[in-house]
Amino acid sequence: MDDCVQRVIVGVDGSVGSLRALRRGLAEARLRGSVLYAVLAWTPPGGEIADRRSPSAHLRPLWERSAWERLQKACGDALGGFPPDVKIRLLVARGTPRRALAALADHETDLLVVGAGRRNPVRRVFAGSVARYCAAHACCPVLVVPPSPLPRRMGRSTDNPERNNHVEA
Repeated sequence: MDDCVQRVIVGVDGSVGSLRALRRGLAEARLRGSVLYAVLAWTPPGGEIADRRSPSAHLRPLWERSAWERLQKACGDALGGFPPDVKIRLLVARGTPRRALAALADHETDLLVVGAGRRNPVRRVFAGSVARYCAAHACCPVLVVPPSPLPRRMGRSTDNPERNNHVEA
């Protein structure tokens, strides 16, 4: 990886894996003197097709506000607040995580950080891997942060942040 990284872009969804990726992204931004962009991608409930069929000007701002709240909570959970030595920008992007992240990381001087996640094989076939898609489509280096072995040892899954009440250190 090149040391002239200007932006470190991290995909965040609130899962334990994304919180780990956010902490790694912070370390990379600090090491390189870069700006850290924490990005949460969202789609309307039911997907874009359902939203086009039945658009709701009232619900869209609520969904976007909910995404901002989830992103702020995830940053608080992962970082315990915003460190004074690294410039952090929060960004909410409408779209699927893999496409939004690959589109945002559009400069060779970016570094995209994503969690590898643990997904069951059926979900991987239908939804695909965000990390794999980003590695194939982003025009910058992609750092894939492996999942922590701790949840596996404890017999828990990291896929569903609602089921996991713990945050790894």
